[in-house]
Amino acid sequence: MVLTNQNRLFNIPQGIVYLNCANMSPLLESVKQAGIEAINKRTCPWNITIDDWFNPAEELKKLFATIIQADSENIALIPSVSYGIAIAAKNISLNANQKIIVLDQQYPSNFYAWKELSKQTGAEIITVKRLPGQSWTEEIIKNIDKNTGLVTIPNCHWTDGSLIDLELVSQKVKSTGASLLIDASQSLGAYPLNIKKINPDFLVTVGYKWLLGPYGLGYMYADEKYCETGIPIEYSWLNKKGSEDFTGLVNYQDEFKKGARRFDAGEFPGFIHIPMAISALTQIVEWGVENIQDTLSQLTNRIEQKAQQYGFVTPKRNNRVGHMIGIFFPECDIAALKKELHQNQIYVSFRGSGMRVAPHLYNDLNDIERLFQVLKEAVKT
Repeated sequence: MVLTNQNRLFNIPQGIVYLNCANMSPLLESVKQAGIEAINKRTCPWNITIDDWFNPAEELKKLFATIIQADSENIALIPSVSYGIAIAAKNISLNANQKIIVLDQQYPSNFYAWKELSKQTGAEIITVKRLPGQSWTEEIIKNIDKNTGLVTIPNCHWTDGSLIDLELVSQKVKSTGASLLIDASQSLGAYPLNIKKINPDFLVTVGYKWLLGPYGLGYMYADEKYCETGIPIEYSWLNKKGSEDFTGLVNYQDEFKKGARRFDAGEFPGFIHIPMAISALTQIVEWGVENIQDTLSQLTNRIEQKAQQYGFVTPKRNNRVGHMIGIFFPECDIAALKKELHQNQIYVSFRGSGMRVAPHLYNDLNDIERLFQVLKEAVKT
């Protein structure tokens, strides 16, 4: 279902064309208000109860679990993708005869930890590349064999929105006994995902892009086997059994709380970020991720049509997500183009060798027309 324009729920000044949600989303007015109320409450710590340390986090996990169609027992709260990937790197066993599969120009947070693990274990990093028009999914599957130890990939490429079919990749990964990690930072909240159909070892994501939340709060899904025996990267008192009883904290515990709570980052209660994130995910659930994808697909399909009209290149709609698209130009003065866009209050990102356009529900077709009015003048074909 296509949603009506939701610009009224944000505070975007007239004249601003913000097509950069893949970088950082604007805050919903409701999220901003939740943050203000949380700051006011934090100002008066005598109003913070024991329940405030734990219950809001559990509510947030349930909302996130709804979005990925998982059990909230498998969800941990993390401050960043790199934090979650560090947990995964500590729990995924590799040896010198195995391979770690990543994408060409993969986001660095999902590369550096594996480079270090490669040094430690001798496992070889295999970088999957593709030619223009080729499918990431097919090229990834071609590289998976009996020596693959880990496939660590996104749902779509962060530079241009080109799609990876996680269900097909997962089938191949599982047939070899390898591990699978998904960095869903550029898809969750705007592109539907069913964790049960993919069955990864870990999934990590930031919360400040398509999940419309504050910076500094992200999410991690851990498979059941890690929830039972996984090793965290820090040992917070909050994650131990019985931590709700503040009077008994000196009675040290070896046992963790149930589920993925062993992986929650220290100081996860936050008091400010969590109420904001709850407000954001509540709105996303109300809209429906499928409906968000349908609505944004109309905008990116129009971008693809306009790009073809002016001789630009984009990923084809059957090979990309609907909420983000890359535009690749012939010879072009990128510095001049950036300046022209900025002067016209049009905000996009340049990633890799192209321009990334990432609209959300506050955009409409008029914003796409304004973008191309600048592009057709600035880019000589």
